[in-house]
Amino acid sequence: MERRKYAVRTFGCQMNEHDSERISGLLEADGLIPAVSEEEADVIVLNTCCIRENADNRLYGALGNLKTLKSERPNVQIAVGGCLAQKDRELIQQRAKHVDVVFGTHNVQNAVKLLKKSETQGPIIEILEKLVEEDNEAFPSALPVRREIDHRAWITIQIGCDNTCTYCIVPSVRGPEISRPFGQLLDEARNFADQGVTEITLLGQNVNSYGRDLTKKLKAENPSKTDVFQVGSL
Repeated sequence: MERRKYAVRTFGCQMNEHDSERISGLLEADGLIPAVSEEEADVIVLNTCCIRENADNRLYGALGNLKTLKSERPNVQIAVGGCLAQKDRELIQQRAKHVDVVFGTHNVQNAVKLLKKSETQGPIIEILEKLVEEDNEAFPSALPVRREIDHRAWITIQIGCDNTCTYCIVPSVRGPEISRPFGQLLDEARNFADQGVTEITLLGQNVNSYGRDLTKKLKAENPSKTDVFQVGSL
């Protein structure tokens, strides 16, 4: 039996590229293999951006092209994730009824489950308002990854932003700041080194704020040692 194929198209920043690596990793863990082109794919995922110029036009242009493919091959599944999905939600399926799944920035880990669910239940929209901090599997770097370049890797050290700049939509689509524990980052870096990775890029919506939320937690848990903890300076 021929294995199903997938294609992931990425719009936007390095964080989106890393999310796409994770989506690809999840699909491959489920038995799919990369397609040479979207035309031969059984599953197509568009990982979107809403920050950069004309992001929505690029998405709907791509979905317009995929409408023809869907009419020719009705069993092809089309999913839209990322920041624009988080922002526009139902509007995407209203404008592109051939989309099977819409998922947001906080539930990338559910992408494969949602695709399977849509096979029997029809179009699905699942948007979470924020990442569940205690769910380590939901954190970006805790999922399977398919890296395009073997010697390079990304490590997400934090997500979200607590600033409320008038011109910026990032807090709305990526949620509040959440930092990963320092030990997790070290373990992941060591794991990459063991795999032969020589170049690691640290990612986050606001990397300069890394550790602020961890410091607050430590102080709350250890009020007698408030002068000791300052994770952000590590």
